Amino acid sequence: MKSSTKDNVQGKFHEAKGKIKEVAGKISDNPKLEAKGKAEKIAGKAQEKIGQVKKVLGK
Repeated sequence: MKSSTKDNVQGKFHEAKGKIKEVAGKISDNPKLEAKGKAEKIAGKAQEKIGQVKKVLGK
């Protein structure tokens, strides 16, 4: 698997996992879990963008 594809897939996975944590934090009224979810979602989006850049650069 190409590095760009791997980053893209992992980014989407982390983004989804972060969204689940964020919702679970809201439901359980746990602000720490909600914050961790938001952070993981943002990190996933960043990793996905890195994968897109690598694809453009041909890596």
